[in-house]
Amino acid sequence: MRLMFLSASGQLGGAETSLLEILASLRQAEPSWPLHLLVAAEGPLAARAASLGVGVVSLPFPPSIARLGESGAAASGGWGRFAARLLASAPDMASYLGRVRATIAEARPDILHTNGLKMHLLGAHAGMPPLVWHLHDYLGARPLSARLLRLSRRRCAVAIANSASVAADARRVLGDVPIVAIHNGVDLQRFSPTGATLDLDALAGMAPPPPATIRVGLVGTFARWKGHETFLRALARLPHDVPVRGYVIGDAVYDTQASQYTRQELLQLVHDLQLGDRVAFTGFVARPEEALRALDVVVHASTEPEPFGLVIAEAMACARPVVVSGAGGAAEIVHDGVDAAAHRPGDVEGLAARIATLALDAGLRARLASAGRSTATRAFDRTRLATGLMPIYRHAAAARG
Repeated sequence: MRLMFLSASGQLGGAETSLLEILASLRQAEPSWPLHLLVAAEGPLAARAASLGVGVVSLPFPPSIARLGESGAAASGGWGRFAARLLASAPDMASYLGRVRATIAEARPDILHTNGLKMHLLGAHAGMPPLVWHLHDYLGARPLSARLLRLSRRRCAVAIANSASVAADARRVLGDVPIVAIHNGVDLQRFSPTGATLDLDALAGMAPPPPATIRVGLVGTFARWKGHETFLRALARLPHDVPVRGYVIGDAVYDTQASQYTRQELLQLVHDLQLGDRVAFTGFVARPEEALRALDVVVHASTEPEPFGLVIAEAMACARPVVVSGAGGAAEIVHDGVDAAAHRPGDVEGLAARIATLALDAGLRARLASAGRSTATRAFDRTRLATGLMPIYRHAAAARG
């Protein structure tokens, strides 16, 4: 079977990293299947996919399309301005769709698997092979995207959701589209308790903290809903006798406007909170497993329900205790007090209390870490991905007949 994947981003956020795990799982399970990837922006995704033997075509979005992002619409001038930008991009979108169709026709796939809301719509209007939408977002929180996808739903053979929570939301929006929930997978050999670690302090240009310091880090893109402000305010609430240094690991990696913090905004918040050398910024890291292993506690602080929370699964696989914002898909994959510690989204005091408890209790950190690795081994092994996806592809192809 010939498969073609469309990715709206070339960076390595959660959706793109999950796509790489799918490609690796399929390559292992069915080495003879031709795999193709069209990527719509520059970044490391293309090279990583090519290293798996995937045929990659880079077809960057025109700037007018790349900058469109519904999640930042309110902050960048409101819905009226966003709608105006969307209409202005229509000629570029039509031209780009023609190039996408030509690229798909050349690859001759049996299945088209799209990653990202823009690619879901482009795939629907390409009008070619059976279409699989892979949903990594809550459609209900994006009214315009939800409306456009609902209007295009007859062209989608099946939608895959990365959690039961996302699947339930999609069913409310899309109605009769078949939807299957498949949790994201992790490479358990790469994300493991042992292996190389990064010198986070050196990356941040800071002197090492005192020897007894507990390293607590948030790993992720600078999307505003990922909870960086909550994390920094929680660190500021910790008593000074709790030996913690916080690490902000990641950067603003996407092209969409107004949906991300800038590094300068976060540095200003650190200054305003008088955190001083209690917080280090490492920038983007290409090997997140080495960053996770360098931490004593990993914090997930999303202020909105998390569709899945790949960093949670990766940290658990690395046997690192995780503090999880317990809503959405993230709440499905952990058990509070057993393999992770949970707090309410946006609860600064609750997050600070969880961090302090773990910083002061080495035994609790060890218990959560061990249980987390066991959960990851049982639930997140990426070999599950091919096992779950191949029957879906075969059924969609057969139905097209």
